[in-house]
Amino acid sequence: MPDSDEAAAGDERLKAALWYSLGKTVDAISIDSNINAAPTFIGGLTEMVAAKIALASTDMEAFAKHAGRSTVNSKDVILLARHNEALQEILQHEAETVRKRDKSAAR
Repeated sequence: MPDSDEAAAGDERLKAALWYSLGKTVDAISIDSNINAAPTFIGGLTEMVAAKIALASTDMEAFAKHAGRSTVNSKDVILLARHNEALQEILQHEAETVRKRDKSAAR
């Protein structure tokens, strides 16, 4: 089971980095808003965001598999945002910008 232990340790490192990043963001907002956020709030927020990330990654992998691909691409990310029209438009615009940039760089 060393692989399982290594995966769990990796997950914990990612969650710790997420906790740190969210904590810094919450602290900055708290200072600007003159409010105080308890560490338990940051912990709960971290768990919620980590769960959402896990769900999103599973969904995108399923979208890619359904399309007959083994790799997630921008189409899968855009499909993930299908319930949020504004976000979907932003992602489509950015994907098109990247495609154009890559096409011109290849020439």
